[in-house]
Amino acid sequence: MRPLHSFFRSILFLLFLLMAMPVAQGQILKKLKKKAEKAAERTVERRVEKETAEKTDQVLDSILEPGKKGEVARDKDGNPIPQMDMPGQGDNNGQGEPNIKSSPGAKGGPEAMRVYSKFDYVPGDKMLFFEDFQNDFIGDFPSKWNTNGSGEVVTMNDSDEKWLELISGYNIYFIPDVPKLPEEYTIEFDVMAVGLSKRTSSTATLRVDLSDDSSFKEGANFVHAQIPFCQYSPIGITMANHVNNKREMYSTVRADLRDEVLNRPHISIAVNKQRFRLWVNEEKHIDIPRIVPAGAVINTLKFHMNNFKDGEERIFITNLKVAEGGLDLRRTLLAEGKVSTNGILFEVGSANIQPQSMGIIRQISQVLQQEQAMNLKIVGHTDADGSDDNNLKLSKNRAEAVKEALVSVYGISEDRLISEGKGESEPAGDNTTPDGKAQNRRVEFIKQ
Repeated sequence: MRPLHSFFRSILFLLFLLMAMPVAQGQILKKLKKKAEKAAERTVERRVEKETAEKTDQVLDSILEPGKKGEVARDKDGNPIPQMDMPGQGDNNGQGEPNIKSSPGAKGGPEAMRVYSKFDYVPGDKMLFFEDFQNDFIGDFPSKWNTNGSGEVVTMNDSDEKWLELISGYNIYFIPDVPKLPEEYTIEFDVMAVGLSKRTSSTATLRVDLSDDSSFKEGANFVHAQIPFCQYSPIGITMANHVNNKREMYSTVRADLRDEVLNRPHISIAVNKQRFRLWVNEEKHIDIPRIVPAGAVINTLKFHMNNFKDGEERIFITNLKVAEGGLDLRRTLLAEGKVSTNGILFEVGSANIQPQSMGIIRQISQVLQQEQAMNLKIVGHTDADGSDDNNLKLSKNRAEAVKEALVSVYGISEDRLISEGKGESEPAGDNTTPDGKAQNRRVEFIKQ
């Protein structure tokens, strides 16, 4: 009887399998689909990583100082190692976090400026808001900001530079006290990222919001630009808007920013009525002609970050500058014979031009190339920090550096240019405030 029982058990088992086959097939298909997707993702990722590594080496070779070569360091698992450190951590000796260092691209010098020679961003010429947190105490939330979450001002090692650490969270906003935004304006800031790895979420983003709501809501009318910090795949920049509570645009523009976000990127945004443009370092990634809601009162700038691991993946910003304008300086120079700008930035206490300032110098060069009979005087001005003699010398050196950029990068004849420095003697703003100091650090171009 036992063989018969075994026979019936086998028949019953086969019947069970047949009945369960549709479910099993569905499960198997799902598993196969997931495996195929993962395999495809790994293949694409390996290909992209190889291409990115090759391109990154080329870019880094071009922006590092002549004779030096750099690459993005990675650990034994292939994860990028950010060149950063938090206050008091000391050297990166295998304990604590790595040292914070400036990005090679943030340095001045001929090679860096040549990389930025086609950079066409021009900042506004009327300062609305400037924030470097120099008037705030370490550990405090900055006095000219608001939030419904938390954050604090920090420094990095021995540097005098201060940063605001943003906190990740659902519907948490950081709102600077920027006056009502006009129709045409520009926004700039520096970002520092610490603790990123290949485990950083594909949804880890820093979002820049322009909204008609001045509190902690999205608003009925807004524009969002989401900057990705994911390291295992190139995610792209997501752009979205709402017009009267209705979505009109949602798109993701291809952009591989994995190396850029590890090396203190400089973000530049230009809004000209409905047009929205965004640059990361020297490269323009976004240029959408009609994304800002027409007729809406877009009056508030907000920052929002989400899906970062608490206490491990950290984001900091500094040098936030909002300015009205961002228009074509070439027309002003031709029409009025003079243009003054605080958009040409230098390293602190030096005459090294920050390469993201090249958009302005490029426009000046275009005027000189068109108007062959025109000669220019370049005048440098400083704020009142430091001694009169040092500021006079610094202003002269900075004017000379701008002249040298016009000559060496854009091929303008040296005999058409003269440079002069006036130090702190002709202030345009109040030297007791960050905004006023930023206005005073300016360069003038005067037709001769």
